[in-house]
Amino acid sequence: MKPTDIKPTDIKPIPAQSIWQKLGRLFLPRACPGCKRSLGEAQGVCLKCRELWQAQITDYSPLREVRIPHLVFLGDFTLELRRTVLALKFAGSREIAEVLAQILAPRVPAWWNITSVVAVPLHRRRQAQRGYNQSEILALEVAKLLQKPYQNALERSRATRQQAKLDKERRKRNVAGAFTVPSSLQGQISGNVLLIDDVLTSGQTLKACEHALLEAGATRVYFLVVARAKVFK
Repeated sequence: MKPTDIKPTDIKPIPAQSIWQKLGRLFLPRACPGCKRSLGEAQGVCLKCRELWQAQITDYSPLREVRIPHLVFLGDFTLELRRTVLALKFAGSREIAEVLAQILAPRVPAWWNITSVVAVPLHRRRQAQRGYNQSEILALEVAKLLQKPYQNALERSRATRQQAKLDKERRKRNVAGAFTVPSSLQGQISGNVLLIDDVLTSGQTLKACEHALLEAGATRVYFLVVARAKVFK
């Protein structure tokens, strides 16, 4: 098995909780990253926030000019969802990723015929500093639920500036050519790919990644994010 092609069965399950772990969750003052209420026995995100979030599929985003369903997401990048995404991004919590994946993955349409799952990569220096890639953590959980292979199929070939600090045109230039498929995987990318990131803003990062995947042999690329910003509305 190649390290870049991880199957759901290769992901080790989280051990069952002991009674002491359950009691600790009940009594320790842990807070939901979204609403700041006590988590109680819940993991990652409280039950109230989970009930509020409903995965959606849309045919409208900056990723497509033709109106066909192509994007699964939970909601706008505001309030509880924004705080939860930031907790995933800066804490790298697998528990949060599991909860988000459990809500998002069932909304991926069967007719998309997804053959593999890919995450938007961080630059190697940023990942070394942070110790993880939050989009990859989420993508692994989604792949496991969809029972599709996860492929580490993209690399960020150069460091880029933070997209949130740039206007639309500068965002496009910032990521142009910044993503590539490793030479070892050239010719091994095929079928319909589900590309995953935490937040959709202008769409330039996802489109640059899509371009690299299509150039490497993917038939079509669909998208899944936790939240979308309001910049394109």
